[in-house]
Amino acid sequence: MTVRGAERLRTELHRLKTVERPSVIQAIADARAHGDLSENADYDAAKERQGFIEGRIAELEGKIANAQVIDPAALDADGRVVFGATVEIEELESGERVTYQIVGDDEADIKAGMVSVNSPVARALIGKSEGDTAEVQAPGGVRAYEIVNVDYV
Repeated sequence: MTVRGAERLRTELHRLKTVERPSVIQAIADARAHGDLSENADYDAAKERQGFIEGRIAELEGKIANAQVIDPAALDADGRVVFGATVEIEELESGERVTYQIVGDDEADIKAGMVSVNSPVARALIGKSEGDTAEVQAPGGVRAYEIVNVDYV
């Protein structure tokens, strides 16, 4: 994952541990104070929320522990498209230009211009250089793109 993606996960983990976890523990304590737990919807909801939070904390800790963080700016990719690179491409048929950053699966957000390294677009671009043409198998057929610019921000 990229440095920015790792930082986002660390921020979420910190928020879950310091804000969400104490909040749900307090909600469980408040619900217990109301007496009979067998018909207490607040208690059930708080316990369910606690399970979700603890599961997400464990998931994030695992991802952070196993992550290989790559700083695109520190790469010596010799102008080729690699993980973390920001690539401007132009569709040859329509002339439409779009810019994508190739990121890990957890960071992918197409609306923000971040595509997963496992996506068809990224797989077609990896290893190519500025001026090369990449063919992407899309649901509507094969689309050809020219690589206009490769940046390692």
